[in-house]
Amino acid sequence: MGSGAAMACAQGVLERVQGGGKMVIAHRESSVPFSYLDPKSAKPIGYAVDLCLHLAETVRRKTGMKDMAVEFVQVTPANRVSVVEQGQADLECGSTTNNAERRQKVAFTVPHFITGARLLVPAASSATRLEDLAGKKIVSTKGTTPLKAVDQANRERLMGLTILEAPDHARAVEMVEKGEADAFVMDDVLLYGLAAGRPDPQALKVVGRFLTTEPLAIMLPKNDPAFKKVVDDEMRRLVNSREIYAMYDKWFARPIAPANRALNLPVSYLLRDFWKYPTDQVPF
Repeated sequence: MGSGAAMACAQGVLERVQGGGKMVIAHRESSVPFSYLDPKSAKPIGYAVDLCLHLAETVRRKTGMKDMAVEFVQVTPANRVSVVEQGQADLECGSTTNNAERRQKVAFTVPHFITGARLLVPAASSATRLEDLAGKKIVSTKGTTPLKAVDQANRERLMGLTILEAPDHARAVEMVEKGEADAFVMDDVLLYGLAAGRPDPQALKVVGRFLTTEPLAIMLPKNDPAFKKVVDDEMRRLVNSREIYAMYDKWFARPIAPANRALNLPVSYLLRDFWKYPTDQVPF
């Protein structure tokens, strides 16, 4: 960590913005519909990106810095935590699970989604759960929670799975399409999004019970209570006023880029329950 980054951490986001500094938002390349690049404009778009831009606007209002600049930085599953931890981004707008291991390095706000890992398989596959894939090849994305979960299930249940690591979600889907893997284990919402964007969405299907419970939340720096309070208060307000439901519907119920298809994914029972008492404290 350079002295600039160390100072930024010590200083706090709100103070930096008040001093004329910019706000930096981390985004992903292909986490549809949370955070991905619009094929037309090549700009970051998505449900989490909308939330982050809204939170940036809240910071603008709180600090009175009307001309505060917002800069985007692209991150991957492998480097997203360290980018926030090292002060290179103020908010990470993606599909990142709030878990105990990551909480040692970064903070999280109120979850914007709760999902779980399931299986993406070819439409013709007879597999309906992980057990049906014993002895087969399973792919997951490097540096993700589902990869750890399937690895653990394989060890504990002696399933004889060959576990392959893909560098990103898009490559993992391709491996299933090409028959290089029998299933792709990932958060079901990402699987729906990835499948909807493929040339032949009908050739793939999502199956299986939830292997994990993943509360997805925006990451922010760990030791910046003033900034975290602004973010948490606004997230709670969005949930309690139900404004977040309209933001949700825009990305999960209506047609979206790149394929202009709807994911048709209603708010899950887990998320609906969690939003009754919105908090950054997750029981997982």
